[in-house]
Amino acid sequence: MKQTELQKLVEETVVNVIQSEVTSKDRMCIPIGVSNRHVHLSEAVVERLFGTGYKLTKHKELSQPGQFACKETVTVIGPRGNLRNVRILGPAREMTQLEISLSDGFVLGVKPPVRLSGDIEGTPSFILQGPRGQLKVEKGLICAARHIHMHPTDAEKFGVQHGEKVDIFVPGERSVTFHDTLIRVSESFQLEMHIDFDEANAAQIQNDQKAWLKR
Repeated sequence: MKQTELQKLVEETVVNVIQSEVTSKDRMCIPIGVSNRHVHLSEAVVERLFGTGYKLTKHKELSQPGQFACKETVTVIGPRGNLRNVRILGPAREMTQLEISLSDGFVLGVKPPVRLSGDIEGTPSFILQGPRGQLKVEKGLICAARHIHMHPTDAEKFGVQHGEKVDIFVPGERSVTFHDTLIRVSESFQLEMHIDFDEANAAQIQNDQKAWLKR
């Protein structure tokens, strides 16, 4: 084999190896979704705040299948201050739940417990203001615990199970490792890690930034 042919072969091999490594790393990364404050409403609360028979209006699709941001917003009223234009996420749920950051809690004058979505027993009450008046919701105010949505095929690929807690590394100028990040597995989920604005701002994380599971 001539030297030029050998050199060309070596260069092609190196390129293929690098591309393979990049592709492999990309397959094993987890996209991050940064969640702003938002509220999930029950049908009864939707009607109380917006009127009998009112249906939420879709504004845009969210990353998780079937979930969407609504055009409608509400004001959250706290002991110390208010949060205006809090986005409603649809569709309507069985339980009303308000998800805010710890910083939002300082504005309202409340201390939201860090909980997983749906775990609202013993959580603080809150007041919502809509076009048709105010309503006090007796429980459901939380700061959402960081978690990762996975389809079963993703869980198999990453070697994890529903309910497992893992460490997640996010590279960057302010690189960070998020410990005790809960894995949530469902046929209806799409791969994505969810953190709130406080967590994202502390590490300069943007939507769709990539993270890696540490082993």
